[in-house]
Amino acid sequence: MSKTMKGPGLFLAQFAGDAAPFDSLQGITKWAASLGYKGVQLPTTDARFFDLNRAHDSEAYCDEIRGICADAGVAITELSTHLQGQLVAVNPAYDLAFDGFAPTALRGNPAGRTEWAIDQMKKAALVSRRLGLDNSVSFTGSLAFPYLYPWPQRPAGLIEEAFAELGRRWTPILDAYEEQGVTIGFELHPGEDVFDGATYEMFLDAVGGHERARINYDPSHFLLQQLDYLAFIDRYHDRICAFHAKDAEFNPDGRQGVYSGYQPWAKRAGRFRSLGDGQVDFPAIFSKLAQYAYDGWAVLEWECCLKSPEQGAAEGAPFIARHIIEVTGKTFDDFAASGVDGQQIAAMLGLLQGGRA
Repeated sequence: MSKTMKGPGLFLAQFAGDAAPFDSLQGITKWAASLGYKGVQLPTTDARFFDLNRAHDSEAYCDEIRGICADAGVAITELSTHLQGQLVAVNPAYDLAFDGFAPTALRGNPAGRTEWAIDQMKKAALVSRRLGLDNSVSFTGSLAFPYLYPWPQRPAGLIEEAFAELGRRWTPILDAYEEQGVTIGFELHPGEDVFDGATYEMFLDAVGGHERARINYDPSHFLLQQLDYLAFIDRYHDRICAFHAKDAEFNPDGRQGVYSGYQPWAKRAGRFRSLGDGQVDFPAIFSKLAQYAYDGWAVLEWECCLKSPEQGAAEGAPFIARHIIEVTGKTFDDFAASGVDGQQIAAMLGLLQGGRA
């Protein structure tokens, strides 16, 4: 049976604001629909759009959220728990930087912050099921990332213990998703311990190959790492459950390379661009995903150091719609089928001669 990708969808996080229509779920979903989006990915840390705790406690509230989206003409694609996932594991070097993701009462309390994040992740599993969603998207968090570059030399066992601890923290969460029949598509993202295929495999080993530990495919992060993002699909397609359509460009010169010299985004060799303005080969990506029968959502995650979000969103919906392949159930040369039967095939191969009938 042929499968066709759904879309276009829009991740709402980057468009939230204090002015209408970006300050309420009703307003932003109607705006998204007016641009041609058919789905929205909901952040779960902005109560103006969605209150995860309330959704956990009230099925009626979940029905209300679905109704608001349906009235606007969009479906909910997935819940995003990126910020809570980030807080499941935080190296002390990042404590102050990431404290802002946690409730005010938990700032300066790393243990309490982690406990809160794990609870939030488990709540999102139940809420996803209440909303009728099979997939969600998140981050893994990071214990080892400050030691990414092996200087000073990493002590033996450092990385192994970091991933073992990730496994201890994430396995009970993934079990909660298993109970609800929901997957987590982890966005493989620098700054997380899981940022490429090798680290994803290490994480998968740490959680015992858990079936709910899947991938939110985002080629922009791979292009900036100079990873073959098409070969990645060939290798991990059976684990891809979500897709962030985001563009990027990498322009190294005699002054900058992958690390981009601490420069601001607009001056970096590697930088995110609005969809269609970068170097990612989206026709090839959409073809690969269609080849492997990916039937999840294509969701625009807009990030650009030059273009306005409004222009990026307006251009993103038709871009995604144009690239979605309506997968055929036919073979293009069916019209030329000869209708040859088994006897004729044997004759064509010379198997009716010399004793074999």
